Amino acid sequence: MKLADVKKLKVAELRSKLKEVGLDSKGLKTELVDRLWSAVQDGLEEEENTSLHTKQHDSSPISAALTDTAEVRDLAVTDVEVNASCGLREYRDSGTQTESDAAQSAPQHGSECSTKPVRSFQSAEETGGGRGRAFYEFKEEIRYKRAKSPQPPEGRDLSEEWDEDQVHLNPPDSHLHFELSSDGCCGKPRFWNQFPSLWSGCRLSHGVLQGNVGFEVRLERKLLNTQPEEQEDMETYGVRVGWSVVEDSLLLGEDGLSFAYDGRGMKVSGGKEEEFGEVLSEGDIIGCYASFSKDGSVQLSFHKNGRFMGVAFSFSTSLLESHPLFPHVLCKSCSLRILLDPSAPPWYPSPAGFTPIAALPAAQRLQSTLSPSTRAECEVLLMVGFPGSGKTHWARTHIRQHPEKHYRLLGTEDFLCDGQSDGQRDIRLRQASHCLTELIKLAAQTSGNYILDQNNILFSARRHKLQLFSGFRRKVVVVFPSADEWKKRLMLHQTSEGEQIPQTALLKLQVSCTLPEEQSDLTEEVQYVELPQEQAQTLLQEYKDCARRLLPPVPTQKKQPRMYKKRPYPPGPPPPAPLKFSWAGRNGHYVSKPSDLHSKHTPGYCGDKNKN
Repeated sequence: MKLADVKKLKVAELRSKLKEVGLDSKGLKTELVDRLWSAVQDGLEEEENTSLHTKQHDSSPISAALTDTAEVRDLAVTDVEVNASCGLREYRDSGTQTESDAAQSAPQHGSECSTKPVRSFQSAEETGGGRGRAFYEFKEEIRYKRAKSPQPPEGRDLSEEWDEDQVHLNPPDSHLHFELSSDGCCGKPRFWNQFPSLWSGCRLSHGVLQGNVGFEVRLERKLLNTQPEEQEDMETYGVRVGWSVVEDSLLLGEDGLSFAYDGRGMKVSGGKEEEFGEVLSEGDIIGCYASFSKDGSVQLSFHKNGRFMGVAFSFSTSLLESHPLFPHVLCKSCSLRILLDPSAPPWYPSPAGFTPIAALPAAQRLQSTLSPSTRAECEVLLMVGFPGSGKTHWARTHIRQHPEKHYRLLGTEDFLCDGQSDGQRDIRLRQASHCLTELIKLAAQTSGNYILDQNNILFSARRHKLQLFSGFRRKVVVVFPSADEWKKRLMLHQTSEGEQIPQTALLKLQVSCTLPEEQSDLTEEVQYVELPQEQAQTLLQEYKDCARRLLPPVPTQKKQPRMYKKRPYPPGPPPPAPLKFSWAGRNGHYVSKPSDLHSKHTPGYCGDKNKN
């Protein structure tokens, strides 16, 4: 299928084909065409890659100054995979001055570009692995080269219009992919159709540290997936309800101070599951109750449709260390509703002595930390670096060191799940990159602090994202380790993640990469956390030089001769009209007379003389 054929499709046909390949079918026709064309190209690449032989490229020695990086370069030079479709096209598209010869590549390291095969960098087809997250992240970055510059926010603040005393689902304390209703009482995963296994959670805006308090949650409805293959090896929906502290993650039940009733008939805390209660179905109502006794103990119990399921957790208040417990919900492929109207009757009567949290006096509730209300109070960190360089590790460490900022880490790994086949994983990786692009746009309009955990090696991608967050405190963090260190980290990354990045993609990542400068009107700070900037630039240039020698040449396209339509007359002034002759002169000579097209200024015209 050619691009022209895709453009000829009607909107309904485009949406139907997008659903067939598991992509988002919403948007304008231009967006649908671009989305489907990308999917077509990915399909062509997979077919071509399976039929093409891997090529080895001989390389000439580099100067002795590069000897300290020999081992690392050996990794990327082996069995270079010729990606004839996307690879060469992207290599050509990326060739701008700002993108530095533009293409895309990855690790090369060493005093010479060796062609000795290295097992850890064999092709995806040989190892049975997929293309890898970096491949699809880079493809998504290239889209920013053609994207329109975002419009400035014009001073709009990001504050939510909520009454401080009103109890509601708290947007700043939720996954960005958790979609809240306008009344703050209902929510569901934002990308449930593309990622039915994606867990999305949110805490309420107020918590408690005393008394007998409860809240009710209804499993509103299952969100049926339109992709039948997703129903085979996974549970179609899931729900967890309970309590947690703000310092713990939004994955309810996975941390020590996070206590959940799982809809499979389990209780979960600290990642440990035990049988408890009953399985939940669509329409069931779960009552969650916390009892703080005067002797310093806490009991957490649950009800199902008004029936007591038992006390699930019991512990001392000293364990909380004065941190209040907040009502917390987590779900996948389903929607939930919490009863938060203080004047409405309960769905089922509460146990004697318990008060709904929404009906508690304001003095007995503790409000969550208020999120920044203006763009100037928000912060965004843009990570920059090659795959496996340590960006995610640095970001998570930074989040732990600064819990007061409540960073949201935005990366494609949130969309992935275990137990998928290689084909499914490749589809999910491509979809994850698209969804992450949408989340970044949403984050720029939502109060909070963010860390964008992507490669961000293209100047155009960094510029576009930083422009989106205009008004935020913008900081770029460059993770660029030494060659030997990157080699170790990349091998560990590929082993632990189970993905093999195509050789051509790694090489092109290197050729395309540009490092940010200290002085920029888009950032307040650029931080190099490994090598200093000068050493990083020098090593990057070495990577580029080696990668250019290893990349296959870009084929030149033969220009087709243009077919011109025949014009009725050749260009230029019209030819002179023929002269007519008559017997009109003296001595019987013929003299010329102008035709109708001639004037008296025509040479040989003698009309005036004849009049005499």
